[in-house]
Amino acid sequence: MLRRITIIQGHPDPSDQRFGHALAETYAQGAKEAGHEVRLIKVAKIDFPLLRSQEDWKSGTLPGSLQEAQDAIGWAEHLVFFFPLWLGTMPALLKAFLEQVARPGFAIGGGERGKMPIKLLSGKSARIVVTMGMPAFLYRWYFFAHG
Repeated sequence: MLRRITIIQGHPDPSDQRFGHALAETYAQGAKEAGHEVRLIKVAKIDFPLLRSQEDWKSGTLPGSLQEAQDAIGWAEHLVFFFPLWLGTMPALLKAFLEQVARPGFAIGGGERGKMPIKLLSGKSARIVVTMGMPAFLYRWYFFAHG
């Protein structure tokens, strides 16, 4: 089954010399060779502001620099995230990216007060590829694998 795939490269260093960039590019190449449609988002190469309040997240507008990325996420049937483990979780830049693109009206619909919001991205599958500079057992023991 051929799919529409969006790859989100979340390493905050825009240098293509990083291992994670090579992994994402190789994944994209393999998916294309298999006949899938692929879009690649390199978060580090997008200039966007940080969200500073819940009100800005709820009522603010998506920065124009992120519209193409949000469109690619909406278009995709399958999402693949690549990022390095930093301090036990994803880098802050990737978190800031997700906060911006996953706004109400795109990722979640407004539920009534006291009720769960509607999941607008339901039906998509996802894969997370995390690189880290420590053995997996140490990550699970020290960080409790919360990331």
